[in-house]
Amino acid sequence: MKAVLDATAFFVERPVEGDLFTTPEVVAELVDLRAKCRYEALLTTGLTVSGASAGALERARRAAEKSRDIGVLSPTDLSVLALALDIGGVIYTDDFALQNAAIVLGVPTEPLQQRRAVRVRWKYRCSGCGRYADHEGECMVCGAAIRRTRR
Repeated sequence: MKAVLDATAFFVERPVEGDLFTTPEVVAELVDLRAKCRYEALLTTGLTVSGASAGALERARRAAEKSRDIGVLSPTDLSVLALALDIGGVIYTDDFALQNAAIVLGVPTEPLQQRRAVRVRWKYRCSGCGRYADHEGECMVCGAAIRRTRR
């Protein structure tokens, strides 16, 4: 089994089995000494650091737009999802937005410390007048902030 590790995997002591992979973007996020030590330890046991293809990154971005999680997913999150697409791996993460986008693509995920995410459909609603919109931003009617809410 191929396991793609999000940054969370380097902060917890949960063992992960299989061929381990992560992205350079995840490695760049590891600033905590404990996480860096876990990263070094996993490198000695065969962790592979690999970038994702441009095609997989585009598919990941489109899936995040479809799940309406694009506004909360970082480039690092998208790189993890894209790498899982490239290698056919399972993503180990506690990030619900990342899990939600993975569900759209049919990429399996495994939570590390949290419960497993279920598919969430988002809608956008004005915090002032309550009108629905297609995206976050400012309401065209009253000028209040449009926020993402669960459907």
